Amino acid sequence: MTDRTASETLPVGGSGTVSTAWWGMACLIATEAILFVYLIFSYVYLGSQQTGPWPPSGPPSLKLVIPNTVILVASSFVVAWGQSQFRQTGNSLRFALALAGTIILGSAFIIIQAFEWAGKGIVLSTSAYSSAFFILTGVHMAHVAVGLLILTMLLVWTLMGRFRGVHHEHIALGALYWHFVDVVWIVVFITAYVVPQFS
Repeated sequence: MTDRTASETLPVGGSGTVSTAWWGMACLIATEAILFVYLIFSYVYLGSQQTGPWPPSGPPSLKLVIPNTVILVASSFVVAWGQSQFRQTGNSLRFALALAGTIILGSAFIIIQAFEWAGKGIVLSTSAYSSAFFILTGVHMAHVAVGLLILTMLLVWTLMGRFRGVHHEHIALGALYWHFVDVVWIVVFITAYVVPQFS
């Protein structure tokens, strides 16, 4: 076996936006997006087949969900700021603070969502509406929980000094997943909370 230079070795993981990890995340997000399309379609279909009002108990309260939506959207801006700071200045402390802030905001979203569920006075098996509603919002909450685990791992790695120089791909992929979770929630919020206010 002769010695090979770096340029002669076979590529393993690629780099930049065409890396294997990037395509993996893109495929994951596409798959999860299709899942939410199915869930939203099911919610809308069941509503179209309902002979009475949909939701049966009237439009859902916006008292908790509006501030909760603001919290989740704000978390995207926080992680984007931290990512930008790290990319421009390499300041890992600011990025760690941004991750911690995003984790706090995401955790607050889950807690408030749990209170919102508890105050609805229905359970999963109450009606077709409750089944569709809890499955749709519950699957989204599960994605938020996964996103928090990803952000927590990024925070641990940042504090360990693992991200140095050009090693930014994990950061970009983690932030991309979190932005996806936020965008999906906006669609869920409009479908399950805003539209019923006018129907």
